[in-house]
Amino acid sequence: MLEETYRELRLPLLRLAFLLTGSRETAEDVVQSAFLSAQPRWHRIDDPPAYLRRSVVNLAKDGQRREYRRRRLLPPEPESVTANPELDETWALVRQLPPKQRAVVVLHYYEDLPLVDIARLLHRPASTVRSDLRRALDRLRKALR
Repeated sequence: MLEETYRELRLPLLRLAFLLTGSRETAEDVVQSAFLSAQPRWHRIDDPPAYLRRSVVNLAKDGQRREYRRRRLLPPEPESVTANPELDETWALVRQLPPKQRAVVVLHYYEDLPLVDIARLLHRPASTVRSDLRRALDRLRKALR
């Protein structure tokens, strides 16, 4: 069962982790860690896709906190997300959002999750998630002007 879930969810989780972290290597590490942490309790997990998605979001957020603390003067150029320069520019702006806002934007627009599900996934009130999304979109609009 774990092996089937790994084959089925690995690529979507890698995409999610990449969008949250901006690094293919970090995304690989995050997804691998999510599956490793799930393995010992696999038989007790009721909803593996939700559990793994939540784990990826948390691990990416933890990594962003650590990276923020040791950020260098000139951070490395982020890897390209798409071949379309306008989209790359937009994702570069998304990457500059605070981690909670970035997670809400990625989960809502990339994973196509309703805000109620995002709130449940992030263990935050739905009103807070709506506020995070509104603030993130306001920041993105200002940056795109």
